[in-house]
Amino acid sequence: MSSGLIDTKPLAGIALASAGYACFAMQDALMKWMVATYEVPQILFVRSLVIVLVSGVLIRVYRHSSILKSPYRGTVVLRAALMLVAWLLYYNAARYLGLAELTTLYFSAPIITVFLSILVLKEAVGAGRWIACVGGFVGVIIAANPSHSPNLIPAAMCLVAGFCWAWSTILIRLVSRSESTLTQMFATSLLFGIACAATFPWMWKTPDAEGWMLMFALGLVATLGQFLLYEGFRYAPASALAPVEYTGLIWAFVYGYAIWAEIPALNVFIGAFLIVAASMVLVIWERRVALSPRNIASP
Repeated sequence: MSSGLIDTKPLAGIALASAGYACFAMQDALMKWMVATYEVPQILFVRSLVIVLVSGVLIRVYRHSSILKSPYRGTVVLRAALMLVAWLLYYNAARYLGLAELTTLYFSAPIITVFLSILVLKEAVGAGRWIACVGGFVGVIIAANPSHSPNLIPAAMCLVAGFCWAWSTILIRLVSRSESTLTQMFATSLLFGIACAATFPWMWKTPDAEGWMLMFALGLVATLGQFLLYEGFRYAPASALAPVEYTGLIWAFVYGYAIWAEIPALNVFIGAFLIVAASMVLVIWERRVALSPRNIASP
């Protein structure tokens, strides 16, 4: 199980993050299924509870240090708050925006991540990462194909959600310099769950057997997705992983067809091709950098 020490293996980080975003796409599919019956804070509470239980047991087994001793205690609290704001804004904006507009606006997050990685983490962002990031965003726009201008307030909500998510991914990389993946998962989900539980007097609806099953399945998928993504940020810079987030859109198309028999239009396939091409540019770029004489010679 990983310690708090940070490493630099971009290709491993890209692979882990890609698998993590596939899990998050499944999480979104399960959320779409459940929000018609249950309120978002209730679903997120059960999700957080599963993550806390699984990560808490593993922390005890592997004897990871307490987050209360971490110099990044405040950063963990800030990240939990950013994630909560992002989720609430995103799913409330979804009530007023079409999927095309929602997806296009929210996928501004990877580009924001690249900018924040320069400002906050002082990362050097090469041409390959910029090309992959911009190329992936163009693919998202083509795939989403927004047909008209979105309403201003919901659009602003979605953009703020994208900014909060981007900032939270930067904080993952920052905290990973000293804290283990499991410790971060436990602390963030515990704070997240407490905040969601505060809404129970107004929003709680006792689930039936199917509801409980779906909520716990969501929690397990989210647990695996978070672990893979956190580990990805341990091995690769935030700017390198930002374009990888676009692959989540492709997985969303796959899950949409598998669950609801949704067949994407031609523009979706074109956009997906650009997204895959951008990801391949990223992998080739990182491999080239990793095999450069200067990196091979460094200890």
